Amino acid sequence: MNKQIQYLKRYYKGNIEEGIKRLQNSEPVQYIVGNVDFYGYELNVNKNVLIPRRETEELVEEVIKRSKSFNKPVIIDVGTGSGAIAISLSNELKSHVYASDISDKALEVAKINCVNNKSLVTFLKGDMLKPYVENNIKVDIIVSNPPYIKEHEQIEDIVKNNEPTIALYAKNNGLEFYESILKDANKVLNDKYLIAFEIGETLGEDIKALALKYLGNVNVEIKKDLSDKNRFIFVYNY
Repeated sequence: MNKQIQYLKRYYKGNIEEGIKRLQNSEPVQYIVGNVDFYGYELNVNKNVLIPRRETEELVEEVIKRSKSFNKPVIIDVGTGSGAIAISLSNELKSHVYASDISDKALEVAKINCVNNKSLVTFLKGDMLKPYVENNIKVDIIVSNPPYIKEHEQIEDIVKNNEPTIALYAKNNGLEFYESILKDANKVLNDKYLIAFEIGETLGEDIKALALKYLGNVNVEIKKDLSDKNRFIFVYNY
């Protein structure tokens, strides 16, 4: 709590006493302050978007490294939320990125963040890969940090009571959205491709099985985060 109060005093522009009261009522400090630093970019956040985590910065770092296997890759960020992944990739790679979300309110936040960070991102509204299929967009890299918490899984109260449910939970034991993306991936992917997911730490082998089921003979790599937990999966055919 002391670190959060210090953070609040440093960054909160409102009444500090009011801010501390909200903190004591178990509201995330990022929502109180109204922004968060992600990969060196200041992003607005509110209760309509998930608070970007350090692990997702690791995902961005991995995609940047792996994008070097492509020549000016077309990248999409599925379920963009605050726009954190798309904005970071666009700015770091100096390239155009597509990003989508099913939530109008999340897209409002993402568009503001895009303007504030001078990023080149085109936003689409829709569920998973549907807007890309409908617009006949072909891509080299799919990136996604979809909802992956199992419906009856216990999570911290501060997360459960504040962050948007739509961005947290997934049916089919957390696999719902991974399967949706992998099932339709061939409709949008170019001949050479990379799919990069952030995952729940227990889901790696199940997602690998789905990738092999829908995409055939592909390379599937499960990678740990800095906390030594299975956190990312990369599917590629090169």
